[in-house]
Formats: sequence, structure tokens, C-alpha cells
Amino acid sequence: MRLATLQYIDKVVFQYLFNKSKHRDCRPILWISRTGDGACYLLIAALLWWLDPVHGQLFSYVGLLAYALELPLFIVLKRLFKRPRPADLFSNFNAHIQPADKFSLPSGHTAAAFLMAVIVAYFYPSMAILAYTWAGLIGLSRILLGVHYPGDILAGAALGTTIGLLSLYIMV
Repeated sequence: MRLATLQYIDKVVFQYLFNKSKHRDCRPILWISRTGDGACYLLIAALLWWLDPVHGQLFSYVGLLAYALELPLFIVLKRLFKRPRPADLFSNFNAHIQPADKFSLPSGHTAAAFLMAVIVAYFYPSMAILAYTWAGLIGLSRILLGVHYPGDILAGAALGTTIGLLSLYIMV
């Protein structure tokens, strides 16, 4: 499939999903998105360090390594691809929130959420479905808020999953 065709499909799916939230109260969607801002990850790591003497410390170390690898790579990829956000591409378009940076590919929120989901699933397998569902909802929230295309979410999920698995391979 050609790149132009994929980009067209990505935009059409984005518009379809965004229109589902266009005239709605987006506070629940915004809340889900904000759980991926970073503070939640620190809270989870701190709680596990304190409450789980068996895995909590190693979980936190794996997470620190993973985010130390993911964040610079995420920044490099954003600057490399320079994909405009929906608000910069579509005329008469207003996202529900103001994004933190200019470019959209990959989704950093989604990358971080899937990175965390991989680590949680490894150390706490009974929480895997919840962790991956939460990560997926963070990605979906970024589309519904109007700041990412579905392709950005898929790229973020792939980045986060890869870095999470690499960090586990290195540390465990």
C-alpha cells in the first residue's frame, strides 16, 4: 500500500473518531489523557517500591531505564518525521486541548503508556489486561481530543512496547 493511501486512511479515520467527541463534554476523555502525562507513572513506581518488596524496586529501575531510552528517541523521531498535528492541517479545526509540542508522530502519551503496560504486564501478569486497556484508552483519548492521528497512536504503541521489552531484556 502506498504512503499516500495510508495517510489518506489515517486522516479519514481521525476525522471519523474526532467527530464522535466534537460536540461532547470531553472531561472524562481529558482525564484519561492526563493519566498519561507522567506523574501517574512516578506514583505507580513509588507505590510499588514501597508496597512490593519482591518486585517493586526492580520494576522502578526497569521503568527508569525504559523512560531514559524512550524520551530521547521520541524527541528525535518527532523532529525527524515533522508530521503536522491535525489543527495545523485541517482548516476550521479546533482540538479540545493545546498540545505540548508542534509535531504529532509518534504519540508520546501512547508510547509512555504502552511502555508502562509492558512493564506492568511482565511483573504483574494479572494486571496485564487492565494495563493494556488503559494504554489503549490513552491513545484513543489523544485522537478524540484532536491532537493525534491513529497512525501516531500505532507508532507510539510500537515505540513504547519495543522500549519496554528492550528494557526488560537489559535489566531482568
